[in-house]
Amino acid sequence: MKNFTKILILSLGLCASAYSYALPVLNSLKSAKATIYLDFDGHRVVHPFWNGGAPLNCASSGLSDEKITEIFHRVSEDFRPFNVNITTDSLTFLAAPLGMRVRVIVTPTSAWYPGVGGVSFVGSFKWGDDTPAFVFTDRLQNNAKYIAECCSHESGHTVGLSHQSSYDNNCNLVETYAQGAGNGEISWAPVMGNSYNRNMTGWNDGPTPYGCEIIQDNLTTITTQNGFSYREDDYSNTMDAQTTELGESFTLNGIISTNTDKDAFKYVSVKRGAVHIEVKPFGLNGTTDGANLDVMVDMYNANHDLIASFNPPNKMNVIIDTIIDAGVYYFVVSGSGNQNSSNYGSLGSYTLVGFRGALPIHEVSLSGTINNNSHNLSWNIISDEPVAAQQLELSIDGVNFRPVGTQTTRMRSFTYNPSIMATFYYRLKVTSSINETVYSNTIVLRSMTRPRRITVSSTATSDIMLRAADSYDYTLFDTQGRIIKKGKGDAGAGTINVSNQAAGMYILHLFSNNEKQVERIIKQ
Repeated sequence: MKNFTKILILSLGLCASAYSYALPVLNSLKSAKATIYLDFDGHRVVHPFWNGGAPLNCASSGLSDEKITEIFHRVSEDFRPFNVNITTDSLTFLAAPLGMRVRVIVTPTSAWYPGVGGVSFVGSFKWGDDTPAFVFTDRLQNNAKYIAECCSHESGHTVGLSHQSSYDNNCNLVETYAQGAGNGEISWAPVMGNSYNRNMTGWNDGPTPYGCEIIQDNLTTITTQNGFSYREDDYSNTMDAQTTELGESFTLNGIISTNTDKDAFKYVSVKRGAVHIEVKPFGLNGTTDGANLDVMVDMYNANHDLIASFNPPNKMNVIIDTIIDAGVYYFVVSGSGNQNSSNYGSLGSYTLVGFRGALPIHEVSLSGTINNNSHNLSWNIISDEPVAAQQLELSIDGVNFRPVGTQTTRMRSFTYNPSIMATFYYRLKVTSSINETVYSNTIVLRSMTRPRRITVSSTATSDIMLRAADSYDYTLFDTQGRIIKKGKGDAGAGTINVSNQAAGMYILHLFSNNEKQVERIIKQ
């Protein structure tokens, strides 16, 4: 995720297709002229700015259609606010204006540029010579989430953005790649920082590596320097006769494209009764994985008096189950900040669904305790319809969940015994007999194995900082599994010098008192 700038040489590079095979043909906004092409099928590059001008035969990504589709959706959501098309189609890319397009080559061919997950030139989107960007799948463990974050990051460089950094109160640089904050669903990091391990990844208005007072306004840069701006507003924020009216039951899609955008909808209740309304941000497989929009809904009466605001603190979606009298009401959808981020980058697409009557599944609440090394999970379900299926899901990064164990529909508790030392995130997926699916809250439990005997800094500039209770052995690997350095350390404070290593991700294995500890290090 390293970028660097060069003076543009007015010389066209030759970029030709090296491989061809069937892959999903996807477009996020085909009507847009501006185009970002995610090239998964291999490419031959001859360009004076790359590889010293020598030819590069970039292999195809080797990713499955499922992973390619996930990457496309994640990147598309990052760029959803803008009038730009994310595509996997080379013909769409070639039809775009030369000065409003960029090819992002997603490939495992990485040996020619060591030490980074991807590389690009700042501002190359508008250069007009098809200078490509690169994302290296092998460096990113072929992980669809990581590859998507890197694609958005490198694309961000091409439209003029530098890195986003973090500083302490004394203006000392803390992180060249700002890592954001939080865990689970509402965890957040800037696209132009290190967003691999956060769920919400948004555009940011914050400092760069060039100084704590040098603020980079991502949204203004993107929409004023590249020949395209925001998408056209899809719904008005006014509450009047022209406001989009909702029926007795409804499903529609919308986009919050700016942090001042509000979408208003009118609902006419003909009699007193229950109403269910849910606003769900885009997410993969019906979840909020990959969502960037933290939804807020304000409810007004016919006189435009605010009745209620719905903005759950630890959820990105909003569910409203309420009783209303006969009359006219307005529901106004917008993006919200949360404890980890402001509303600046809370942007993206959503689905608004609703119907008269209450939601069959009213509540799914999950709780958990730790007993020795056992995680004891229990839950409560309130539903008007029978539960057809329930599945407990687990994650160790708060983003990517997988099923754990088997739960029958009558079960209301489950015990899991972790085999590794980690932080565990749990949630419950419940499906009713009428095929309605609801997720519980996410809870966090930690394994009760012995605490780590060595604390390690997760980022390094010239030295990895350690503090150990006992002496230890260490081995440092790059992301391709090659040994970079081996050695020993003593109890107390210590360092491992990495000043001669390229910026990027490294894996540190530590051995102490017959225990192994693995840490991920970002060299800046």
